[in-house]
Amino acid sequence: MRALASVVLVSLLVLPCGGAAARPAVIPLTLPSGKVLQTEVMVKDEDRAMGLMFRPSLPLDHGMLFLFEQPDFHGIWMKNCKFPIDILWLDEEKKVVHVDEAVPPCTAKEDKNCPVYYPLRRASYVVELNSGQARREKAVVGSSIKFLLPE
Repeated sequence: MRALASVVLVSLLVLPCGGAAARPAVIPLTLPSGKVLQTEVMVKDEDRAMGLMFRPSLPLDHGMLFLFEQPDFHGIWMKNCKFPIDILWLDEEKKVVHVDEAVPPCTAKEDKNCPVYYPLRRASYVVELNSGQARREKAVVGSSIKFLLPE
């Protein structure tokens, strides 16, 4: 009986609470050119930390949107990323305040040697796109990005 109780306790400890882990919401995001991307919304710290790590690629009609509680100089790094991306920083009105294009994956052996990319102005949102897409879709400083956040 004691062994059975131990097995039940261990099983409860390794099973995720509430079933499968919640996946980030996916919303449409419209770039200045009118192109619409299906965009994963990263709200939780652990989702923002993971970002595009370990993914082999990002479909051309997809992106990633990071939400932050406060406007700030939110840094992005390319640790464990497999492909270059464009990074857009947006203010609270969803206007582009900074763009870094063709940001390469970090190939450094140590985390401390991976560069961190920062905007020149405070931002409330960060959008990650495939490399070259910002320029093609006219996402430049001052342009507007359109999206509605999930409830």
